[in-house]
Amino acid sequence: MQKLNTNELKEINGGGIGTLFLIGGGIVFLIGVIDGYVRPLACNY
Repeated sequence: MQKLNTNELKEINGGGIGTLFLIGGGIVFLIGVIDGYVRPLACNY
């Protein structure tokens, strides 16, 4: 295994897809909270 210096570490690309999933999950969560607040449904249990 080879150690990378600081400049080589800065040139590495990748990992952006996790950020997209995090943002998408946050948006879906906010939509669910707003939907539950505006249109509350009773539990049938």
